[in-house]
Amino acid sequence: MRFLPFSLLLILSLTIFSPSNAQEKYSPPKLSNPESWSMILMPDTQSYVKFERNQGILELMTSWISENIDSLNIKMVLCTGDLVEQNELLVPDNINGNLPSRNQWQSVSHAFERLDGKVPYILAAGNHDFGYKSVENRKTNYNKYFPTDRNILNYKGLRAAGKNIEGVPSPENSIYEFISPHQRKFLFVNLEFAPRDTVLHWAQHEITNRRYQNHTVAVLTHSYLNSKNEHIKKENYPIQDGNYGEAIWEKLVRPSQNIQMVFSGHIGSPDEFREHTAFKVDKNTAGKKINQMTFNAQAMGGGWHGNGGDGWLRILEFLPDGKTVNVTTFSPYFAISPSTQKMAYHNAPYNKFTFTLD
Repeated sequence: MRFLPFSLLLILSLTIFSPSNAQEKYSPPKLSNPESWSMILMPDTQSYVKFERNQGILELMTSWISENIDSLNIKMVLCTGDLVEQNELLVPDNINGNLPSRNQWQSVSHAFERLDGKVPYILAAGNHDFGYKSVENRKTNYNKYFPTDRNILNYKGLRAAGKNIEGVPSPENSIYEFISPHQRKFLFVNLEFAPRDTVLHWAQHEITNRRYQNHTVAVLTHSYLNSKNEHIKKENYPIQDGNYGEAIWEKLVRPSQNIQMVFSGHIGSPDEFREHTAFKVDKNTAGKKINQMTFNAQAMGGGWHGNGGDGWLRILEFLPDGKTVNVTTFSPYFAISPSTQKMAYHNAPYNKFTFTLD
């Protein structure tokens, strides 16, 4: 009997038992319990729309959501803001994007158009959605492309709209009511980037209304936590009247009796997923847990001038026990091809976990 050389046996063993060959066969996302419902959390979209070549990835993401509304029982979609890279840019520099702002707004608008009439979606307004390049002032094209009556399912749930910098009610500050398939009542509060004191007072007034005292309130705003799981204390932007993470926590979230979730985006570092995420649990003055989640991906896939974020999004599965939420981070972009499906899930502990509501 001939024996194989040790070196050849070693090569064969490494090939057979290498992690790439040991990976489980890809299967598309599915609910762990058929009675669950899910919410999709989308990260900042700015780097998908600032380059013409990247826009198809965002279209793929919203198309995937549309195709899976039934299979995943998707009832809500949230986006963390910075919908565009520049709000009022006429001449791109071909470095930080090759499209003017009008084309960027049209692109993100068209991507979400796929969901109109199918599922409600709430989009935060980030710093890049205001001013010229980044919140040099509080003016924005948000309402032009995402008016409150655009998606009938948003309009049906709309309960209040705060006033923008011009004193006109506008959806960048808005409140939506949602009753889950398990009959839990939710209130989604959408707040502008670094909300003004008047906006925080408005939100506090609305959520303390007696009709909402038994609702679970979820706050969506662009900037809130840093990657160290800390409330952001201050950022260097031209506006003088903004409240950042720590101030939002102290003025609105902590004093609340019924806020139990906060969602945000904004942060990131080139190709470092951990730097795009944060999660922390604190208690409000009523002693209830507040699950605070930051999720972004815009510098994945090649940094700030890469492909826009590798198509990553999050699936939040709300189980029928009424309190357990499973978080899965998934990329339809990688999932679309058998050659990349092995990369379609990001299973690091900060991207795949469970939290509970009170």
